[in-house]
Amino acid sequence: MSSETMSIQASSSPRPRRAAPSPWRKQAAMGAPLVFLLLAFLVYPVGQLLTLSVYNGQGFTLAPYQQLFKSALYVNVLWITMKISLATTLFAVVGAYPIAYLISVAKGPAKSRLIFWVLLAFWTSFLVRAFAWVVILGRNGVVNHLLLSLGIIDRPADLLYSFGAVLVGMVHAMLPLAVMTMLAVMENIDRTLPRAATTLGARPGTAFWTVYFPLSVPGVAAAAIMVFVSAIGFFIVPALLGGRRETMITQLIIDQVQQTLNWGLAGAISVLLLAVVLAVFLIYDRVFGFASLTGESAAAARNRDTAARRLGARVLALFGAASDALLALVPRRRRGGDGAAPRALVVFVWTLLVLVSLPAFLMIPLSFGKGGLTWPPSGFTTQWYEQMLQSPIWMQALWRSLVVAFGTGLLSMLIGVPTAFLMVRGQMRGKGAMLAFILSPIVVPRMIIAVGMFYVFAQLGLVGTVIGLVIGHTVVAVPYVVMTMMAVLRNYDTRLDLAAQSLGARPVAALRHVTFPILGAGMLSAFLFAFATSFDELTISLFSSGGLSATLPKQFWDEVTLQVSPVIAAVSTCLLIFIAALIYAADRLRRRSVAR
Repeated sequence: MSSETMSIQASSSPRPRRAAPSPWRKQAAMGAPLVFLLLAFLVYPVGQLLTLSVYNGQGFTLAPYQQLFKSALYVNVLWITMKISLATTLFAVVGAYPIAYLISVAKGPAKSRLIFWVLLAFWTSFLVRAFAWVVILGRNGVVNHLLLSLGIIDRPADLLYSFGAVLVGMVHAMLPLAVMTMLAVMENIDRTLPRAATTLGARPGTAFWTVYFPLSVPGVAAAAIMVFVSAIGFFIVPALLGGRRETMITQLIIDQVQQTLNWGLAGAISVLLLAVVLAVFLIYDRVFGFASLTGESAAAARNRDTAARRLGARVLALFGAASDALLALVPRRRRGGDGAAPRALVVFVWTLLVLVSLPAFLMIPLSFGKGGLTWPPSGFTTQWYEQMLQSPIWMQALWRSLVVAFGTGLLSMLIGVPTAFLMVRGQMRGKGAMLAFILSPIVVPRMIIAVGMFYVFAQLGLVGTVIGLVIGHTVVAVPYVVMTMMAVLRNYDTRLDLAAQSLGARPVAALRHVTFPILGAGMLSAFLFAFATSFDELTISLFSSGGLSATLPKQFWDEVTLQVSPVIAAVSTCLLIFIAALIYAADRLRRRSVAR
C-alpha cells in the first residue's frame, strides 16, 4: 500500500473526540465566581469586623463586650430597634397584602398600571422618600399647613423627631418591598382552588381564608422576614425623622466608626445585631425554608404540630365567617363580577398607592417654588435646577453613580445568571446550603457589610475608587439577580431549545434565536434590579466612596444632614423622573419581547 493511500485513509478516518468536561466541573465553573465574590468581599470583611470585637492587636480581649453590656444604653437602643422593626414589619405586611393580592388577580392593562406604581415607589430613592416626609411633617410642612387652614390647631405642631414619624417613614419605605416579595408567591397560586371551594358550597370569605390565604402564607412570611431584616439595619429614616429616643443600633455603629474609630465596640455591636438577625432567620428556615424567598411556595404547615394546625384552621374559619358576614351587608353589584376583585378592594388599594407615591411627587412643586422648602410653594423659578446643573459636585456625583450602577449591573449579570442556571437546572448536592449562601448578603444587615468592607478596602487601597464601589455594590445586588433569574428559568420550557437543536440549529444559534429572546425580558429585569440597587445604595457608599468620590446618594445625604438646600428638591424631582422613565422603558421592552 502506497504512502499516499495510507495518508488518505488516515485523513478520512474519524478523529477521536475530546472528552467532554465532567458535569461537576461545569457546575463548579458556573458557581465559582459568585462563591469567590462572597467569600472575598462578604465573609472575609464581616469576619474581620467581628474578629476586632475580641482582638485588639495585642491579644484576646472581651473589653468591647464589657463596655457594651456595662451601660444600659446599648440594650435600650437594641430594644428600640426591635420595637421599630417589628412594628414596621406588621404594618408593612398588612398594608402590602391587599396590594399584592389585587395585582395577582388583575389582568391586562390594569395589572401593568398597578405594577408600574408599585415599582415606582419601590425604586424611588429611600433618601427622596425620607426627605419628603421631613417636608410633609415639618413645622412649615404640608400637614401643619392643612391643620392650621382647617382651624384644628392654632400653632404648628411638632410632628418630627418622634416614634410616630419614624414608624410612618419606615412603613412607607418598606411597603413596596413587602408587595414585591409577596407577589412572587401569589403569582404561583392556583386560582381554581378557591373557585372549587365556592362551587362546593363555601362562601367567598370562607374560601379565601381557608383555601387561598394558607397558600399565600409562605409569601407573607417571606415579606415579613425581608422587611424585618431591612428595617433592623436601616438608618436613613431614623436619622432624618427620629430624635434621640428613636436612635437605632445601626446609628451607634456609624458613630463608633466615623467619630471615635472604636472598631472593637463597633464589632461587638455588630455581633449583637447579627446574632438577633441570624436567630430570626434560623426560625424562618425551620418553618418555611429559604426557598420561599425566591418565590417558590413551600408547605409551611409541614413543620408544625397537629395542635398548631388545628388552632390555625379554627382562627381562619372565624375570619372567614366574619368576612362573609361583612360581605352580606354589601350589595351584590358592588362586590365585583365573577373572578373580579371587589370594588372596595380596588378603591382601597389605589388609595394606598396614591399615599405611597404622593410624598415623592410633592417634591416637584417645591423644586419650582421661590420660597424654598416651605409649603405651599410660592412663585415660580428654575434657579434650583440651574444651581444643580452648574454644580460640578452634583454632576460628578451623578456621573459616578451612573458608571458604578452600570458596572454593578453588568458584573452582577455575569456572575448571577450562570449561578441561577446552576440552581435551577444543575444536579448538585447541597442546593439548600448554596441558596442560603447566595442569600447571605440579604441576611447580614447592610451596615455590618459596609463597615467590614470599609475596613478591608482601606487595607487594599480601594476606598474612594470606582472598582471598590462596583465590587461592594455587586455583593448586595447579585442575590436579587439570582432570585429574579431563578424565577424566570422555572417558567422556561427547555423543550424549545431541544426542538431548535433537533431542527439543525447549533447550540449557539439556539441560544441566540430561541433562549435569549424568551429570557430577554427576565434578564433585562434582573439587570435593572441590580442597576437600581446600586444607584440608590447609600450604606456602602457612605464609608467606601471617600470624601472626594461621593456618589449621588452620598452627596444627597451630605446635603440633607449638613445643609438643607432647595436644590435637594430639584435633585429629588430628577431622580423621580429618571426612575419613572426607566420603569416605562423596561415595561415597553418586556411587552415587545412577549409580542415576539
